Amino acid sequence: MKPKLPKLKERESSDSSTKSQSIMIQVMDKGRFQKPAATLSLPAGQSIELRCKGNKIGWSYPSYLDTFKDSRLSIKQLDRYGQLILANSTAADSGEYSCWLLLCNGYSCKKDESKTGSTYIFFTDKGELFVPTSSYFEIVYLNPDKPAVIPCRVTIPSAKVTLHREFPAEEIKTDGTNIIYDVRKGFIYQHPTSDHIGVVYCRAESQGAPQISIKYQLLYVEVPSGPPSTTIVASSNKAEGGDNVNVLCIVLGEPDVEVEFSWKYPGEEYERPVIIQDSWRLINRGIGHTTRISKSVIAIEDFETIDAGNYICTAQNLRGQTTVATRVELT
Repeated sequence: MKPKLPKLKERESSDSSTKSQSIMIQVMDKGRFQKPAATLSLPAGQSIELRCKGNKIGWSYPSYLDTFKDSRLSIKQLDRYGQLILANSTAADSGEYSCWLLLCNGYSCKKDESKTGSTYIFFTDKGELFVPTSSYFEIVYLNPDKPAVIPCRVTIPSAKVTLHREFPAEEIKTDGTNIIYDVRKGFIYQHPTSDHIGVVYCRAESQGAPQISIKYQLLYVEVPSGPPSTTIVASSNKAEGGDNVNVLCIVLGEPDVEVEFSWKYPGEEYERPVIIQDSWRLINRGIGHTTRISKSVIAIEDFETIDAGNYICTAQNLRGQTTVATRVELT
């Protein structure tokens, strides 16, 4: 009688493969292939070719390569696999390279979470210990309900990296709990507070003179994340015929979260001409405390009967939407 154990193992293996199956391979010299490790270290200047199995493949790679529409990057879809080739790599190309199979029905496609592949590539350059950026100064917002990342990533994973405050001049110690260092991301403040505000920079050392990163201005956000915190106010809730009326919709929110506005108003069905203007700015509320104020104003000139009623403003961000209303009557 044949043992059933092999069948059981085969079924277990099949079950695990449906959960996650790496589809990425790296093309080596002389036509050899290998599955890339979770992280790779390659000297800057070297080219790399990655392939992912499937007849329709999606790709993700460092945004730096998109910013300048870099001709060194080539992505092609062939019959059985997608191909990514990066030629003449530089330290700035260091980052995550990933792919996934796309399941398409007509023009609609979705990601197959069970068939993906990724690798983080360090393009090592002793002259550029930090991954170069296009700016010399960056703002990092500290939100009390989510981690904040100081993105001083290195090109050599073995480099010794420390975090420093500019004033008072001191090293900020990582404790592995509240402040940790991730070689692929940078320094992470797990629970940001207003005590962390100020200017910081990173210092890296690897078999030579130490190098300093760009500076990061840490600003504390006092508005909690979530759907927009919205208020609405009219210049007057009682208007006479011929008056000019403004209705203002205001959102206080996180500095880096955009808000979109939409309006419903009484004269809309009559195609009543109105003027709608949106704007935003950053406001400082004390040292290092920053809030984004977004506004939308609907202006009605020569107020008349069809303009009387409810003015409804909907403010939307990535985390949801809020609708508020006020009533303007004709007296």
